[in-house]
Amino acid sequence: MLDVTVSEDSGFKRVALKGRMDGMSSPDLERRLEELIRGGERVLVVDLGAVTFISSAGLRVLLLAQKSLGKVHGEVLLLRVPDVVLGILRASGMLDYFRFFADEAAICAHAAKGTVSPCIETIQADGVSIRWLDRGGAPGSLKVLGSLEPLALAAYTERDVVGVRAGELRFGAGLAAMGERYEEYSLVFGESVLVDGNFYCYPAVRHAVVDFMLATEQGAGLEYRFLHGFGFTGEYRGIAAFESAEGFIDLTRLIGLACDRVQANALGLVLLAESKGLWGMHMKRIPTAENTPGDGGEIFDASNFAAWMNFPVEPADADCIVMGAGIVIRDRELERSEVRRILPSGSGFHIHAAVFSREPLSKNPESFEAELRRAATELEVFKVQHLLGRSCFSRGMLGIIELKG
Repeated sequence: MLDVTVSEDSGFKRVALKGRMDGMSSPDLERRLEELIRGGERVLVVDLGAVTFISSAGLRVLLLAQKSLGKVHGEVLLLRVPDVVLGILRASGMLDYFRFFADEAAICAHAAKGTVSPCIETIQADGVSIRWLDRGGAPGSLKVLGSLEPLALAAYTERDVVGVRAGELRFGAGLAAMGERYEEYSLVFGESVLVDGNFYCYPAVRHAVVDFMLATEQGAGLEYRFLHGFGFTGEYRGIAAFESAEGFIDLTRLIGLACDRVQANALGLVLLAESKGLWGMHMKRIPTAENTPGDGGEIFDASNFAAWMNFPVEPADADCIVMGAGIVIRDRELERSEVRRILPSGSGFHIHAAVFSREPLSKNPESFEAELRRAATELEVFKVQHLLGRSCFSRGMLGIIELKG
């Protein structure tokens, strides 16, 4: 029997345990710790003062939580460890995996050392906490790729394809594919996103599987093939780590709050966040001339729309990691016409995102680039979507790049 009590202590969640940590009780403890981590906790104080026995099953639960939090710069702190438990930890070779504290005063002293970097400003706005890291990066440039004109009639041909060499653009989104021969890659065009040099494509075919190419020197000669889209370069003007006290914040509101810190009219946005339900859409057919609607109408006509577009009637993919890139335009009239055309009707932003398996994220904006690399190299990707403004997130980070030209 193991009693588990969760409380707040010194700014950390304290998990007080009483009884035996064994094979019978460890599954429930593992579930409780996972819930806390998924809920955004990054430091857990586990009070073992009333634990009478711990088996390898109990040790495993603590170690799994420690490894999970270690990926996001968090940790499990062990408080008031009894001699019998300490002996088992020592015999198992696990002493070096944890930090130990004798009492609450030691925990408080440890918390005082972990104060937020003076470079990070904390802002509270309408139930959302934003930790803003000013990076001061120089503005980047925006490039429009291909044309939207053939889309409505599904009339794209090989002449419309725009090649983008890997490394030429750091971020981007659009309808694209990979390959050398048009007769091959024309069969796998789909919603695509380029994040920090990593390319993801979700072919507009039945039973699609995401294809991707990670940013490597070996891929420098590769070309990505765009029918339409955009790309941008530049350094981060700032990084905003956000968390909603209400459990979620929709994308439209998030963009408004995060981008309030910069002044440029055109912004490049890089998103890494935990989903609470996505409203996303993607194409179901490839809009090349071979697939032009037989009725002579447009793919957006009521008679054709359902066959061509996967459009949500309810949110999906909750509790997943979302990594995306896009642009935000504050005032359409200040931008050139080709930029205005890549914005959806009635929206000031255009964002594509890859959807990954569930995993906790760091909440430290200083680790943003490292978290992007970890998502790209360690997590399983299963979808690429055009994100709608109703998509909701609980916490995450936004990298913001000012764009010119």
